[in-house]
Amino acid sequence: MTLQTTYTLIAMVAVFVLCSWKLKSPEISMVITAVVGALVAGFGFPVRLLIEGTLTYLDLALLFITASLFMNFYSEIGATNALIRGMVKTFYDKKWLMLFLLAFVMLVPGAFTGAGSVSILVVGGLVATVLEFMGFPPERRAAFVFITAILSAAAPPINLWAMLMAAGANMPYVGFNKILFIPVVLTTIFAVFFFGRGTKARPKSEVLANLPAAAKGMNWLRLSLPFALLLLLIFMAQYQPFVMPVIGLPLTFLLCALLVILLDPERRSLKRWWVVTTNTIETVFPLVATLTSVGVLVNIMALTGVRGLIAINFVTLPIVWIYVTALLFCPLAQGSLSYGSAVILGVPIIFRFNSVGVNVTVVAAALSLMFPLGDCLPPSRIVGRLSIEKVGYKGSYMQFLKAVLVPWLFLAAVALSMLIFTKTFVPLTK
Repeated sequence: MTLQTTYTLIAMVAVFVLCSWKLKSPEISMVITAVVGALVAGFGFPVRLLIEGTLTYLDLALLFITASLFMNFYSEIGATNALIRGMVKTFYDKKWLMLFLLAFVMLVPGAFTGAGSVSILVVGGLVATVLEFMGFPPERRAAFVFITAILSAAAPPINLWAMLMAAGANMPYVGFNKILFIPVVLTTIFAVFFFGRGTKARPKSEVLANLPAAAKGMNWLRLSLPFALLLLLIFMAQYQPFVMPVIGLPLTFLLCALLVILLDPERRSLKRWWVVTTNTIETVFPLVATLTSVGVLVNIMALTGVRGLIAINFVTLPIVWIYVTALLFCPLAQGSLSYGSAVILGVPIIFRFNSVGVNVTVVAAALSLMFPLGDCLPPSRIVGRLSIEKVGYKGSYMQFLKAVLVPWLFLAAVALSMLIFTKTFVPLTK
C-alpha cells in the first residue's frame, strides 16, 4: 500500500513539474496533477471528488472576493486618491513620517483581503509615484512596494496561509492577531528605514501636480466611515457576541461596500458599480482559481493517500531538520504552488510540532510569514511581477531581488525565531 502511494506521489510530482514548466500556470498544473494522481492510484476519473474539491475553500474565496469589492469600491469613489493627496499635503516635508504613512497605506488593502496583489493594484501605483518624487531609485521603489505588499498579506485580520493551515489541521483561526501584527510592524519599521536611507525629496508642488485630483465633496468623514463600520462589526462580533451576532467576514465586507456606495459624492450609476464589480472579479479570478485548484489537489491527495504519506514522513522528521530547511522549502513551495503551499507543506509541519506539544498557533503564524517570501520566486512570482509592472521598473529582475534581499532576510529571521523559540511567543496568542 505504501509502495503504491509512493508511486502515485512520484507521478504527481513529475506531472506538476512538467506542467509548470510547459503551461506556466500553477492552477492548471495542480488540477492536471490531481487527475493524473487519481488515475495512477487506480481511482479512474473521480468526478464527484473533483467537484467537491473545487468547493473546499469556497468560504475563503467568498471572503477574498467581497474584501476586494470593498477595497475597489473605496478606490472608485476617489477615497484612495484623496487619502494619498491629503497625506502628501500634510506630511510630505516630514520624510520618515511620510514613509511610514505610505507603508501603512500599502498594508491596509492586503490586510483586509489576504492578498498582497490587491495592495499593489489598489494603491501601489500612487505610492510608487510619491516614492519617485521622494528620491527613491526604480529598483528601491519596486522593492518597497513588494515588501509592504507581502507584509500586508501576512498581516491580520486575514492571513490566507494561516487560514488554510488552520482549516487543514482542524484548528480554529483564533489567536493570530497579535502574533502576526507585531512581526509585521517590526519588519515594516526596518524596511522603511532601510529603503529610505540616503534619499532626497523633490518639491512638494511637483508631487501634487502628478497625483490625481481629489474627488469633489470628498472629506475625512467619507474617508473614515467605511473602515469605522468594518472595525465596529468585527470587534462587536468578537467581543460582544451576545449583542452582535457573527455575520461572517464576507457579509461584513459587503455591508461596508454598500456604505461606500451610499457615501459616493458623485452618485455613480448602478451600471458603473456593475462595471467595477465585474472588473474586480476579473482581477481576483487568478487567486480564486488558485484556491479552487488547491482544493481539488488536496482532495485527490487525501483520496490517494499521498497527503497522509507526506504527513507521516513529516511527523517522523527530526524537528531540527525543519528548522534548517523551512526557509528553503516554504518560499520555494510558495513560488510553485502559491497558496497551495500552506496546505501541502504547512499542515504536515503543524502536525509534526503538535506531536511534541508545541503551540501550533505560533507555528502556523511563523510559517505564514515564511510562505510570502516566495512570492518573488519562480515560476509564479505573482507579487514580484506585479510590483515591477505597477512601478514601471525596467531593470533586470536580479537587480530587483538584490534590492529586496535585506528586508527579505530580516522577515525570514523573525519567522525562523518564532518557529524555534515558540514558548517565548505563546503569550501573544492570548
